[in-house]
Amino acid sequence: MVEIKTPEQIAKMRAAGLVVAAMHAACREAAVPGATTKDLDEVAAKVLADHGAKPNFLGYGGFPGNICTSVNDVVVHGIPDRETVLKSGDIISIDAGAIVDGWHGDAAITVFVGEGHGPELYELSRVTEESMWAGIAAMRKGNRLVDVSKAIEGYIRRQPRPSSGRYGIIEDYGGHGIGSQMHMDPHLLNYVDRRRGRGPRLVPGMCLAIEPMVSLGSPKTHVLDDDWTVKTDDGSWACHWEHSVALTEQGPLVLTAPDGGRAKLAEYGVTAAPDPLA
Repeated sequence: MVEIKTPEQIAKMRAAGLVVAAMHAACREAAVPGATTKDLDEVAAKVLADHGAKPNFLGYGGFPGNICTSVNDVVVHGIPDRETVLKSGDIISIDAGAIVDGWHGDAAITVFVGEGHGPELYELSRVTEESMWAGIAAMRKGNRLVDVSKAIEGYIRRQPRPSSGRYGIIEDYGGHGIGSQMHMDPHLLNYVDRRRGRGPRLVPGMCLAIEPMVSLGSPKTHVLDDDWTVKTDDGSWACHWEHSVALTEQGPLVLTAPDGGRAKLAEYGVTAAPDPLA
């Protein structure tokens, strides 16, 4: 069952989304050479406390962190710890979530630590982030779930190939419904799998976490012995971007973007829905 939200519930999800945006802003500033991933987790915990929000990652299936911190060839679900010290040239995906009045927000950014990154890494992040926005722009009334997948994959496939030969669209993980729980139906692939059909029709009140994950090599991954950390099989570095999005009668509202997605959606010719908290 796909949960359909009322405008009042979407407003609460917007409040949670703004907390997530604040977590990202603080963690981005703290992601400097010499910082540990546990340092970032503590920064995120303070933001949650300052806003009176709850973490939705901490304790989820036994996960021990407030955020996921995935460095270099770690795609998703990296566990914050004192041993992982960030250094110049690293990239890190910071996946953060918050609960406000029982409603969830979830988003991820990729941050470049210090200096020394090659141009292909910047392009990888750009391609991943833009494919997310292409998917968000496809979240329109009357479209189907597969149209979001098609927009994400199509954007990636249209880009010039890196020297590694291809961008690997991670196959084992994707987006999801979100609302009164963090992970809900429907599951959203970042590519088109014709065996899965077209998926449900997109209707006002539907909320999705749209999150492409792309590597500079193989799309194949494996999980470490901690049962959480997901790495690429070939050791290629990966990027991860995510926003939670609500479809309203007035169009998409990017719940975890400070401006509700207005600026980026305009680039795609899409008008973002009015912010219920503005």
